Amino acid sequence: MSDNGILLDIKGLCVSFFTEDGVARAVQDVSFSVKKGETFALVGESGCGKSVTALSVMRLIADPPGKIVAGEINFDGRNLLELSDQRIRAVRGNRIAMIFQEPMTSLNPVYTVGEQIVEVIRLHQKKEEAEAWDIAAEMLRKVGIPDPAQRVTEYPHQMSGGMRQRVMIAMAISCKPELLIADEPTTALDVTIQAQILDLLDELQEQSRMSILLITHNLGIVAERAEDVAVMYASRIVELSDCRSLFGQPLHPYTQGLLQSLPRLGFTGKRLYTIPGIVPEPLRFPAGCKFHPRCPIGCNDKRCQTVEPQLRRLGNGSPRRSEAETGGGACLSDRQVACWFAPGYERPDDPKL
Repeated sequence: MSDNGILLDIKGLCVSFFTEDGVARAVQDVSFSVKKGETFALVGESGCGKSVTALSVMRLIADPPGKIVAGEINFDGRNLLELSDQRIRAVRGNRIAMIFQEPMTSLNPVYTVGEQIVEVIRLHQKKEEAEAWDIAAEMLRKVGIPDPAQRVTEYPHQMSGGMRQRVMIAMAISCKPELLIADEPTTALDVTIQAQILDLLDELQEQSRMSILLITHNLGIVAERAEDVAVMYASRIVELSDCRSLFGQPLHPYTQGLLQSLPRLGFTGKRLYTIPGIVPEPLRFPAGCKFHPRCPIGCNDKRCQTVEPQLRRLGNGSPRRSEAETGGGACLSDRQVACWFAPGYERPDDPKL
């Protein structure tokens, strides 16, 4: 059992997909920790490896073609990658649950929503069928679905997108998980429903001290709800920080670009800022820093084009700097970044560079 306040501890995770065109390294050397009772956000553009990381935690990477080739996924002190298929099934959906990205396709269209929730409850909680149906209806009521006794008998196509998303949440929390992985939980929903679902997750977290791994590209949601943040780009984490410091002083050019693209009150420009280019495909990653073709600094720097910077803790173990010293809470010695030009980042003593 883990007693250091860390519920999920991922170390050096590497996931590859072996295709006819070559090896696609979707996740490379990813490490982060999720504390008990807190929200950890994993952010970045589509195609950066966020969902693959989440599916790895659940041991749901399709093999073949995918394979977890290295690393550890420690949950409450146990490495999930060492568990047998039978033992991981006892964890998946029970102690760790996941809200999948697309509720429109994640629910089985030929079963009622009640049947799908009941299956999870009976599998993990060993309840009798009648009791499981009562719990299913209670879960729907808990997530704000009106007339839950009637709704449990309906099929997914009879519900709106927001209702189906709530059903996914009801299914995920039905076994009272210790860790909830929310993969883009508000995708394709209008802002009113988004707010309701996020408030619901906050309420559930407060009630049960549940940990949440929030995967999103919406930095506005992250600013309101996360304690710690990892910014992911092209299979790697490029910046790891507490939320306040990240928004107060972003260190990686990619993080800076994401924040610059956010709409702001009082903005008078004609167009919002956009990061040029797109995320490279895993089969065609550039040499050096993967962000350098899109970076205003790296596109002209030989070091960035040839040598990939590794994620490093800044300050080399220096004492924690106060908010007054950092201009608003960005304590550099508590943060990690992978950029040759980040303040405090150590550069290799190599004359070739």
